[in-house]
Amino acid sequence: MLDKLLLFGGAALLIGAFIFVVIFLNFIGLWVRARVANAPVGLFTMFAMRLRRVPVSMIVDNRITAVKAGIDLDTDVLEAHYLSGGDVGHVVLALIAADKAGIALDFNRACAIDLATKGTGKTVLEAVRTSINPKVIDCPNPAMGRATIDGVAKDGIGVKAKARVTVRSHLDRFVGGATEETIIARVGEGIVSAIGSADSYKHVLENPDRISKAVLAKGLDSNTAFEILSIDIADVDVGDNIGAKLQAEQAEADKRVAQAKAEVRRAAAVAVEQEMRARTQEMRAKVVEAEAQVPQAMADAFRSGNLGIMDYVKMKNVQADTTMRESIAGADKKPEDAK
Repeated sequence: MLDKLLLFGGAALLIGAFIFVVIFLNFIGLWVRARVANAPVGLFTMFAMRLRRVPVSMIVDNRITAVKAGIDLDTDVLEAHYLSGGDVGHVVLALIAADKAGIALDFNRACAIDLATKGTGKTVLEAVRTSINPKVIDCPNPAMGRATIDGVAKDGIGVKAKARVTVRSHLDRFVGGATEETIIARVGEGIVSAIGSADSYKHVLENPDRISKAVLAKGLDSNTAFEILSIDIADVDVGDNIGAKLQAEQAEADKRVAQAKAEVRRAAAVAVEQEMRARTQEMRAKVVEAEAQVPQAMADAFRSGNLGIMDYVKMKNVQADTTMRESIAGADKKPEDAK
């Protein structure tokens, strides 16, 4: 029984020794490097990292970098950030840059910024660098397809402006704060408002700084990830006479309305004229109908004895005399009509 226990103990001892040798051979280089850099990492800690599928050399190298810069970071927090999908290298470099620049930035906030910027093309290191060295944003952004911000002064003259906005990252608001697009939109809105409040385009050309002062006074960087340091008007130019164009378009519209109303009145007059012609024809028909009743009345008068033959002859003579006089009068008027 004692022999079996000794046998099992020796086997376990050999297995343990073999595992230790494997660990020692795999991680001896990293262990020595960390020890020499005064950032020691245990062999079994490295072995545990390997089991968790964490890149051991990357964690150890970043710990060494942080410790050498005066920032003591434990491997556990570095592993945790790596397993959450963050970039450990950028976080360490950002912490070092912030520490050297005297900017208050702790590890948790740096990790939060790193995770927040994941997939956006930006990094926590860029945020810290922008906080140290402010960046310049063109307004409007040429990538959006617009070259100038167009506004209209009170006199109707258009003004085209370009601005350059100097911003600095606000690390406390970087997570959840609005991005550069919001800054560009707000600055553009402020420029248009400042131009529109000017009495004349000449005032804008004479004092372009009044635009930047008016825009800065609105606090456009609230709830954004940046702090606006300055707004500089890079270029100001005169645009189109928008007021004249609007007046011309309004006059054209008024003319079309007047023409439409005149056409309505003309159509109404034509309708009335046609109605009058119809009534005239109706009256003529009534006259013809009444004239047609005259012979019938004369016949009735003959039958009843109220009209004699001599009366009829006299009437015909009067009619013939009247027709002759009318023909003579018509002949006299022809030369005058010809004139």
